[in-house]
Formats: sequence, C-alpha cells, structure tokens
Amino acid sequence: MIKGWKLLVLFAMTAVLLAGCMFPEEQKTENQVPDVDQLAAVQRAVNDFQKETGVLPIKTRDMDTDVFIKYLIDFEKLVPKYLASSPANSFEKGGLFQYIIWNPEETPTVKLVDLRVPERMREVNIRFMATTYPQYKDKLAEYVYTINFENIGYKEEITVPSPYSNNQLPIIVTSEGDLFVDYSIDLYQFIQENNVTVEPGEDIRNLLVEAYPVVPAYSLPYTVDENNEPVFMYDPTK
Repeated sequence: MIKGWKLLVLFAMTAVLLAGCMFPEEQKTENQVPDVDQLAAVQRAVNDFQKETGVLPIKTRDMDTDVFIKYLIDFEKLVPKYLASSPANSFEKGGLFQYIIWNPEETPTVKLVDLRVPERMREVNIRFMATTYPQYKDKLAEYVYTINFENIGYKEEITVPSPYSNNQLPIIVTSEGDLFVDYSIDLYQFIQENNVTVEPGEDIRNLLVEAYPVVPAYSLPYTVDENNEPVFMYDPTK
C-alpha cells in the first residue's frame, strides 16, 4: 500500500503549500492550534449530514492513500446547511489543519492533520528525489533508514514539530525511497507516562489517535518489542 507514494505525496504537498499561499499572512498565523469548540461543531455537522444522507461528507481518494489522510472532510458538502463556515483553523481558511474522518465505518470521528508536517517533508522530498542515488545514512530497522541530509544540501538534520509535545521529530526514509515522520519519541513518552502495556503486533499509533485530536499522519506503523518499547512494524515485501 505504501508503494508509489513518493510522487503522490509530493504532488499533494505541493498543492497544500501553493493553496496556503493564497491566504493573507495574518490569517495564516491565526488559529494555529486545535480548538475543542470547532471540532465539536464539525462533528455535529458530520453527524447531521450522515443522518440525513446516509453517507459521510468526504472527498474521494485512492484506496491506497494513507489511512490518516484518506478521509478528508469536504466542507462544500457541509456549508452552509450543516455548518456556517469552514473552521477558522482549517486548511480551507488558511489555517494549520486539515479536518479528516477517523474510523468512518464504525464510529466516524472528526480528527486533524497538522499541515506543518507535509510542508516540511515536501522540501526534503524535492532534494531527496533530485539525487542520483538514495541518500541513506544509518539503518534504524529493516527497510528503514535515516537520511544523509548533508548530501542533499542541508547543514543540519531537518525535523518537524510534534503535534503532541515539544519534541522535534526526525524525517526518515524507507528502502523504497519514501519519506515519513518518525514518531518513536512521542510514542515512547506516551507509553511511559501513561504506564501503557501493549501486545506486540498492535499498531501503537492508535494510542495517539485516541488521546489527541491530531493524528500521526505521514508515519509508518509501529508496535512494541519485548521491552514494551516502540519499534517499526514495516515490511514492503508483504
């Protein structure tokens, strides 16, 4: 499912960046945090829309799209009948977040995608794809590597701000050349701080989804090892 992501993600990131430039700078710098009231309003609108129409107000995406960005809310279907306007912190209003539906088949829940992530990854991806040979550095796990940022023109490693903590999260690459954000630090902290025990084989990204309004988009799946510590759960051959 992850194969073929590179160009799709690059085009998507470019569209996000260019569209964001259409909005006034002062508007883009406002409403840059999750808002409980706005989430609740969109959730009510989604519930009402589904109750009346029998379907969800989402945009059509490819079936192999990352599950965290697969079900984007189509505000054109909600405004103005079910919602006065798109949320002030939404991408549609020049804000920091895309609104998505999580768990659409069972309990459709409104969640957010932090757009600082794809914007930063887009910059790195352009340089990474421009090199003759993939610029891998250290092996983190089977099929997963750090990036040799120096060889693609950076003076230091590029990171993205975590939506969950004050951590700066690394950008990593798979053996297929696809870039992702490494949420290992946040996952480890969450498990330790909340004294959570997970069964190996479970995707522990769901811990973040359940606890926060923002989903860990552009990430690889994770589980835990015998020490209950996060490890990648990724095998492109399967």
